[in-house]
Amino acid sequence: MMETLYITGAGVSAESGIPTFRGTDGFWTIGSINYTPQEIATRAMYLRHPDEFLHWYFKRFATYHEIKPNSVHYWLADKTLITQNIDGLDGKAGNKNYIPIHGRLDKVSLFLEQGIDTPLLDAPWPQVFTACQNTSDANFIKKTLLDAFKISAKTKTPELGVSLKPFVLLFDEYYTENYRISEAERWMGEADHFVFMGTSFSVNITTIALRIALSRQSRIEVVDPNPIDIGIPGLIHHRITAAEYIAV
Repeated sequence: MMETLYITGAGVSAESGIPTFRGTDGFWTIGSINYTPQEIATRAMYLRHPDEFLHWYFKRFATYHEIKPNSVHYWLADKTLITQNIDGLDGKAGNKNYIPIHGRLDKVSLFLEQGIDTPLLDAPWPQVFTACQNTSDANFIKKTLLDAFKISAKTKTPELGVSLKPFVLLFDEYYTENYRISEAERWMGEADHFVFMGTSFSVNITTIALRIALSRQSRIEVVDPNPIDIGIPGLIHHRITAAEYIAV
């Protein structure tokens, strides 16, 4: 039986230089010129305006592809881990079987209806970076992105079974087996101790984890320097950063 399950959020990668999602410089705070992040980070937006979606995604996420793991990622490398982060830093730090429950920046999938599993492919970021490294022309970058994701620049409409989609769970999507949701729930059902690190408890996976932890009467710890209010008696809250926690 598993003893401890770690569930991490953006706060863990913040020390590597990746903004948290809801901080003042976060991904969900800074949108595009025309849309808020909550509007643009959706499957509906990818269908209607894939050029805008990919341009935002490229600027907000892909520019962090060379960021290195920090001490917390290395500390977690031999732990049972579910992360909400898509940055892949846990894998770079050596964790061989962590679950990136919201996807991975370095992967794409064939664009299919939700619920249809499809093999993951390497994301085309290297080609895009090479083509766009000497330009700030938004139209050129958008055209390059559409080409890389196999979307016609004329129709600007992703085609099922032809186009690619970043492997990331969007606001209007649900967990599927591509995101290893059944395996994640099995891990939760085997854990006697849950440690949440750097997460704001604002996403579905933490709700699922808390429900299972409470049903099992598992020990629950939260590592976050910010106040939390999730209404769970007996919860242990360490008001320190993840880096401070692993140093204790």
